[in-house]
Amino acid sequence: MAYGQIFILEDQSSAFCVPAAVLSPVDTFFILACMERPKSPPGNSLGRRALIKKATGAALVTTVSEVRADEVSVRVGYLRWADRRPTISLLDKPAPDEGLAGARLAISDNNTTGRFINQKFELVDAPLRDGDTPADALKDMVGKGVALVMTDAPAAVLLDLAAASQVTLFNIAAPDDALRQESCRGNVIHVAPSRAMLADALGQYLVWKKWTRWVLAYGSHPDDGLLADAYRRSAKRFGARILKEIEYKDTGGARQTDSGVVQTQQQMPVFTQGLPDYDVLVTADENEVFAGYLPYRTWDARPVTGSAGLRPVSWSASSESWGGAQLQDRFIRIAHRPMRPRDMQAWTAGRMIGEAASRCGSMDPAKIMQDMRSPDFGIAAYKGQKLTLRDWDWQLRQPILLDDGRTVVSVSPQPGFLHQSSELDTLGFDRPETRCKL
Repeated sequence: MAYGQIFILEDQSSAFCVPAAVLSPVDTFFILACMERPKSPPGNSLGRRALIKKATGAALVTTVSEVRADEVSVRVGYLRWADRRPTISLLDKPAPDEGLAGARLAISDNNTTGRFINQKFELVDAPLRDGDTPADALKDMVGKGVALVMTDAPAAVLLDLAAASQVTLFNIAAPDDALRQESCRGNVIHVAPSRAMLADALGQYLVWKKWTRWVLAYGSHPDDGLLADAYRRSAKRFGARILKEIEYKDTGGARQTDSGVVQTQQQMPVFTQGLPDYDVLVTADENEVFAGYLPYRTWDARPVTGSAGLRPVSWSASSESWGGAQLQDRFIRIAHRPMRPRDMQAWTAGRMIGEAASRCGSMDPAKIMQDMRSPDFGIAAYKGQKLTLRDWDWQLRQPILLDDGRTVVSVSPQPGFLHQSSELDTLGFDRPETRCKL
């Protein structure tokens, strides 16, 4: 007998195995008893083999059919956006399974717990490529019995998906504040932190360090402007001053050429020349056009933060506090690479589903979501405290890590930033500030 299996020997030259999970204790005892060599009279050498086959066959037919009849699983979908932006550094190039690997680990963790309480979880992956219609992909998922769907689609696509079906969507990538404000939807749970949360996490640390004189450098793309708005809001909120703003125009062209290092070394100092006396350069560059070139190349010797240098992130591959090293090790075993923020956000969404299912003792998606939306729901996510949902916009409260690419420098909320109910609500839009009407 091996762990998790019962090996049944027919003779010395052949055997077959039965998963122990499909056998009851009575079945197991009966099979093991039949495996003992019977004291049959000479000339009846085929009796033992026939007896074993007959007994095990009957037991397997009964138990397997019973298991299949009772087996119901929670099917979790993942509408995966295949389009990825180019990155400045090859080290930042996203893996083909970014996000998906985190979802797979979450489903595995759910099934580890579910095995003891008769719950099973399945992941249905649907990558979206150019020319695909997201609403059709979602409809296909619903046809397969999926009612809980993770997605890393951009904001506009996410809104279309929310309008196309009443299934619950878990936003694991889009940081747009509008999705949590005037464009909020009752069937969208935001696991990814918003731009306001990320900006406030960095803003708190800079103010705590007394680096309150900022220069804001932002890109020319629309989402760069939205991130710049979040930093403007954060500066005003926490008492910092933006002394000057500079815009970097994306003129296209190759980002990596043989002469790129030389050109960058000449261009970045000129871009940051003539600035007032400031403490820190805050960058808003979601498209990764220029910010990654700024550290160690600014005209003045100043730290770079935001989209490069010291960055606010939901997860860092260097995080090992609060059991984070154990999560990282498990992830590396299945993905063979470090865990990235999107992986963590997908893992968190999957574990929220598993936690709610175990709490309510049901695999009904409606009951799972009812429990998840209850005031006492929380999820442990290796960040030092329980993560909960804001009932005014369904944003997941969570600490934000400040990462320099090698280590976690700090974790926000910072000491001294107090709140009447949860210090996590000092990050992003608090209840009195919300424009969301669910």
